[in-house]
Formats: sequence, C-alpha cells, structure tokens
Amino acid sequence: MPKPTDLIIFDETGDVPDQFARLVAIMECLRDPQTGCPWDIEQNFDTIAPYTIEEAHEVADAIERRAWGELEGELGDLALQVVYHAQMAGEAGHFDILGVLKSINAKMVSRHPHVFGAESRDKSAEQQTEDWEKIKAAERAGKDERGVLDGVALGLPALTRAVKLQKRAARVGFDWPSTAEVIDKIIEEAQELNEARATLGPSEIAEEYGDLLFVMVNLGRHLGIDPEAALRATNGKFTRRFAHIEGELRKLGKGPADSDLAEMDALWNDAKARGVK
Repeated sequence: MPKPTDLIIFDETGDVPDQFARLVAIMECLRDPQTGCPWDIEQNFDTIAPYTIEEAHEVADAIERRAWGELEGELGDLALQVVYHAQMAGEAGHFDILGVLKSINAKMVSRHPHVFGAESRDKSAEQQTEDWEKIKAAERAGKDERGVLDGVALGLPALTRAVKLQKRAARVGFDWPSTAEVIDKIIEEAQELNEARATLGPSEIAEEYGDLLFVMVNLGRHLGIDPEAALRATNGKFTRRFAHIEGELRKLGKGPADSDLAEMDALWNDAKARGVK
C-alpha cells in the first residue's frame, strides 16, 4: 500500500503548487530517520550552507553564460536548498517551509507600497531604491540592529560585503566626495603594501593587502562597477586567453610545462591581438 506522500513524490503531472508540495515531500522523505538517505540524514545547517552558496553561484554563472537550458536546472538546485534548510528547521522546531513563504510574501508586499499600497508609482528607480533602504532600516530597528553596519551578512562573498558596508557608511556621510580622492587613497595603500613587504611580517602584509582591496572595491562603487561582476568577467577573459596559449602550444606538440614565461607571454599578447576577450 503506497503512503500518501508516495502519490505526491511520483506524480510528475501537477502544476506549480503540486510540484512544490512534491519537492517538500521528497525532502521530508530523504530526511526520514528510518527510511531516508543516510547522507541527507547526517547533514545540518553548517554542512549544507556551502552547497547553498555554491548553487547560487552556479545560477549566476548560467546567467552570465546565457546558458538558458542550464538555468532551469540550476534554479531547481537552488530551490532545493531553501526546502532543505526549511526541513531541518522544522525538525528542530524553529520554523517550516510555510513560515518561509509567508515571511518572504509579507516582506515583498510591505517593501513595495507603490505597487501593493497607496503610494504613487510615479517615482524614479533611484527614489524607489532610497525608499527600499528606508524600509529596510526600519525593519533593522525593529530587530534592535541599531548600528549603521548591523545586519550586513558575514557569509557574503568578501567583495560583495565590502560594497554593502561602504554603501551603508556612505548613506551617513562616511565617504570620499569624489573618485579622485579614492584613487589617491589607492596609491597610498599600494605604497604602504610595498613598504610592508620590506619591513613587516606575513600578517601585516596581508592586512595591507586587504586595505588595498577594500579601497579598490570603493573605486568600483564610485565608478558604478560591481567588483564581483568585474572580477568574474576578468576571470573569464583570463581563462579564454590562457586556453589560447594552450591551444597554440599544442600545435607545437607542447604544453605549458614545456614552455617558458617569455613564450607564453608572447602567446598571451597574440591572444590580445586576435581580440580574445
């Protein structure tokens, strides 16, 4: 005799509510202490969190590559992460998936009074962003997050968190007034890093390097550039140009280990000349 959940788990024909209920049921079965998957049963919030971050990055990667055929699956993987955490939270008595959905629905309605309330929609995107930040600030105050930087998630990628910290500080006037001053600060920090290399130890050098990175993020913010996206793009460019080096070396019956810096640098310049980006 099939269990009631079996009817959901093996039904591939349902609509959106049915398929979401199916995913929740699948996760519940995987975590069943008696009949579930041993690996899934052993997991906890700490062990699953890295997978959640990884899946979010894979979604971003599929979008960047315009791999729409892959995006569907990647979004499914990310949806699983939400259900996974909610299932573990329900088992611990914290909350369940219904609470998660109610929370985000209420948040989206309350943060869009110009859509779901009486406020006018006749405002710029910039004004809407300012209003959004005011609502978020009020929510933080309700959580007793009084500091300007309170609530900026520690688990964010470091570049992204630096941008958010700087934006928060800038809203209360703690910011350079012009891009030129940021560039001056970059020069200053680069000099301090260079001096640290000659006179200080590894921890002090790392600190100066971090200071330089932080100011570089600030420059991106002043220029309207997302540092995370810019670095991803450069990573991609580096990968494609290095692939060009490997391809040219293969034509010579060689690999990078059989080459030297001068030859590979010449092939790198050849990739640039050919417009490899």
